[in-house]
Amino acid sequence: MIRVRTEMWYGLYNALLILGFPFILCALLFKKRCRPGLLQRIGWVVPQGWSAQDHVLWVHAVSLGEVTAIVPFVTTIRQRYPALKIVVSTITETGREAVEQRLAGIATHCYLPLDYPWIVNRFINSLNPAGFLVVETELWPNLLRALSRRGIPSVILNGRLSSRSFIRYRWVRPFMRQVLANVSLGLLQSARDEQRFVELGASPDRMHHTGNMKFDLTINRDLTSRPSLRRSIFSLSEDERLIIAGSTHPAEEEILLESYRAVSHACPNVVLVLAPRHIERSGDLVEIIRSFGFPVVRRSRLPETVQSGEVRPCPRVILLDTRGELAQAYGFAYMAFVGGTLVSVGGHNLLEPSAWGKPVCFGPHTDHCQEMADLLIESRGGICVRNGQELTETLVKGVQNQDWVSHMGRNARMVIDENRGVVEKNVSLVEQVVGLCEPRPLEGKRSGYS
Repeated sequence: MIRVRTEMWYGLYNALLILGFPFILCALLFKKRCRPGLLQRIGWVVPQGWSAQDHVLWVHAVSLGEVTAIVPFVTTIRQRYPALKIVVSTITETGREAVEQRLAGIATHCYLPLDYPWIVNRFINSLNPAGFLVVETELWPNLLRALSRRGIPSVILNGRLSSRSFIRYRWVRPFMRQVLANVSLGLLQSARDEQRFVELGASPDRMHHTGNMKFDLTINRDLTSRPSLRRSIFSLSEDERLIIAGSTHPAEEEILLESYRAVSHACPNVVLVLAPRHIERSGDLVEIIRSFGFPVVRRSRLPETVQSGEVRPCPRVILLDTRGELAQAYGFAYMAFVGGTLVSVGGHNLLEPSAWGKPVCFGPHTDHCQEMADLLIESRGGICVRNGQELTETLVKGVQNQDWVSHMGRNARMVIDENRGVVEKNVSLVEQVVGLCEPRPLEGKRSGYS
């Protein structure tokens, strides 16, 4: 009876996938950012370059944020097992760029196949991985099922379940119970995430709250002495201070600009750096900034060297329209704001500014980073602002009270230091489940529904 119900759910899921294929293909073709890797995603091209003797670990990280989170983990695994071939799949182009830049010489990139049985089987046959690690919350039923049927362990790494995802999955809890039965191990960010996975049907013995690996991301302090990004590029005078608003979203930027107007009246030597979550919006954002009456300079058009004595007007807004520089830019901040929190997105990485010892402001929408937000509030290294008025009051207080800002910054850094060690815990647990030393025997190819 259980087998019948299982086949019914998978049959329904695959029927919907087949009916939706023309729409999925059109979406991939018409969205410019989805076209790269299309042939790989539909299974026309599979990853190449491995032999039957190679020992492969497959890690899937959706995009830039997930790739960034796994850098210390993948680096540690490679150092411990130098003969291991590591493949990191992504869905987005920014994810591909992050793999090729941050894991160069350590891992190889491919795009994740669409979750059709015949496509995922081709990928698995090509890679023949010793194990599959999926970062955060990418639960693809056919992929996990195909891996399980081959005896290939699957691990949820740095796992989390947002409230929105949890509510959606609860509607199909019987199916999710079957999907999660194919997961060998769950290494989760918080106790809340652990509870949610168990409520969806995961085995409690397989789910473990180990913490967030982003705490182990190391900010190299030498970057400030020999960086690709320098304070001088911003044409800042010695007495000017940067407020950096990172990973911002529409509607949020208008709130920030209105707050900056009040802050600049209270303290004219403050410069605002806006780093939109999606830099493709930069052209539109330039016009929005100008509509508030502020001069705007795009980082991509700033010279790498600034003539001495060159002074730009203040107040002004610098638009950080480049990829990969925000984490380092936080090192030059006086105060920081992390976006996706004043609008119902769920928040982004609160730990990047904290790692530099910078006080962090964020809005109330922190579902994607709730544990981090709670730790920062509790330690008084971060502050939650419910609206634009509270943001303005906090920023004005900060520019007028440097001791308060310094104290908050030290507390934020302390949160990072006290929560390190997650990567080592996760590596040890993965070693117990995934055979990382010996190649798996090459199995015969399978096709169709598995």
